[in-house]
Amino acid sequence: MSDYDKLEHILPVGPLKIAALEGCREFAATVDAHLAKSRKEAVKEQEYVTPSPGYVRDSYLLDCRCSRFGSGEGKGELHDSVRGADLYILVDVCNYSLTYTVCGQVNHMSPDNHFQDLKRIISAATGKAKRINVVMPFLYEGRQHKRTKRESLDCSLALQELADMGVSNIITFDAHDPRVQNAVPLSGFDSFMPTYQFLKAIIDTVPDFRIDNDHLMIISPDEGAMSRAVYFANILGVDMGMFYKRRDYSVIVNGKNPIVAHEFLGDDVEGKDVIIVDDMISSGESMLDVAKKLKERKANRVLACTTFGLFTDGFDKFDEYYEKGYIDKVVTTNLTYRSPELFTKPYYAEADMSRFLAMIIDCLNHDVTLSSIETPTEKINELLSSFRTQKARTQESSAL
Repeated sequence: MSDYDKLEHILPVGPLKIAALEGCREFAATVDAHLAKSRKEAVKEQEYVTPSPGYVRDSYLLDCRCSRFGSGEGKGELHDSVRGADLYILVDVCNYSLTYTVCGQVNHMSPDNHFQDLKRIISAATGKAKRINVVMPFLYEGRQHKRTKRESLDCSLALQELADMGVSNIITFDAHDPRVQNAVPLSGFDSFMPTYQFLKAIIDTVPDFRIDNDHLMIISPDEGAMSRAVYFANILGVDMGMFYKRRDYSVIVNGKNPIVAHEFLGDDVEGKDVIIVDDMISSGESMLDVAKKLKERKANRVLACTTFGLFTDGFDKFDEYYEKGYIDKVVTTNLTYRSPELFTKPYYAEADMSRFLAMIIDCLNHDVTLSSIETPTEKINELLSSFRTQKARTQESSAL
């Protein structure tokens, strides 16, 4: 029995309450539904007749909001009590679809605006909630995680600011560099990977998918994604390859040195499906260039798996590469806002993270170890076993 299965026998830290900022309320509602359902089922199945007050509820969501004055200044408001609660604040710093008015001018919400709203809600709850936890799937300023010259160190400063405000745990996903947690060594910091959800989405949406060393290969698009690709390749028992970027360090474009070329290191990919694993698609330039080079090396199908699909330059290039056959599938999670246009694309598939996040919150609320969730090897092996059994049955039926 896993630690998650034993939760109903452990007293929670405090009554669970979730404050979802406006940018992620739809996703938070799904997470909340999973929590309410799992707790009701656990209590019913285990005949746990004396749960703590508020343990089983129809919803754990709070009424909270961040309103703004005409000048653009804002304030955080909590319209439900959080006194003594184990509070989880959910924020999506990448939701640019939200707008606010400054002196009659309409502005789109930036990551900075979302982070300020997060601090407003923390400020409203500080001194009342028993414990404050922040769930920030895309880590604010996570791409500015290290200093190489005279420049700011934004992510570390943000984490320190949250810790100073009384945040006990920071939950994120696929941090660009999880070593940034060294900035807050006395605070809880967990970065989770969506490996299982990627694999499930591919199995569900890619026909004739075969998982063996003769038909599949995992690709890291750069050195930074190596750890993701190594784990994925090892758990599937297939080979791995990687690209490294040659950059022009004499020029800075959009805050970074432009990529001159991608060079490949690894075995032959001819005739194999390849899965490219990365943390995000921003403009998509790197991902598309890698996909094209793999096709030029006669790869069969190119499947791109990325935790955050930002698509900052739109979808035109992805549409073009899909039509040319350079890319066959793009899988992203639902952890951040995605343009409605993305759901119309024939190459898009979603890796649903809502139940996974519900499990994480439930475990934290009971102060149970997260080790089995952080490394979902057993769960992936069960999925692979089920997939291979089903495939064998299908082949037997076809033979008959």
